[in-house]
Amino acid sequence: MTPSSFASPERFPEAAAPLEEACAPLPRDMGAAVAFALSRRPAADERPVLLALPRSWVGEYGRPYAPGLTGPAPLLVRASTTAEVLWALEQGLRSGAVSLALGAAGDATLAQSRRLEFAARHGGAVGVTLSRRLDGLSAARRRWRVSVLASRGDAWDRRAPGPARLQAELARSRYERPGAWILEQDDETHRLRLADRLAGVRPAAIAGTGAPSGLAA
Repeated sequence: MTPSSFASPERFPEAAAPLEEACAPLPRDMGAAVAFALSRRPAADERPVLLALPRSWVGEYGRPYAPGLTGPAPLLVRASTTAEVLWALEQGLRSGAVSLALGAAGDATLAQSRRLEFAARHGGAVGVTLSRRLDGLSAARRRWRVSVLASRGDAWDRRAPGPARLQAELARSRYERPGAWILEQDDETHRLRLADRLAGVRPAAIAGTGAPSGLAA
């Protein structure tokens, strides 16, 4: 599946819903999906992030590099089954001790995802599930399709790679119309921001903060 070529005229939904889903259509997109999911953590929330990942997932995609993440050291739970992942996510979200709980639970049922949403609301946290497809039912308020993109090059050295980029396509939402935005890594904040190719139209914003949204192309 190739990324969409259109730019959404809608505002990028910076504030995360209690439960969202990030889908990686291809194996190469999983790293981008994880980066996007982590960016849904509110920037001002100092609570740690919980990562609940099956051992099979870690064997296929690798373990996230904790020193490369912003904020407090993340809590990593290695699970054997999807049921264990869901249990860890629910307990972490409900506890109120984490700002965001991220887990590879693409096989979760509608009832299981509802439990996660209730737990996230109870704990004042954000839950994000990782998946490979969006064909099932889910209580996630927003369901994203995330694809990795080539960087546009460094502004000062054409031979050097530029900021990492990805496309976040809002496939389904209970709040907004579907749309697609291109995000890139901000080396100063270590978070994602809207790509600024159209910065002359509106100022680019940093995803996950309260800054005004711009357009992404």
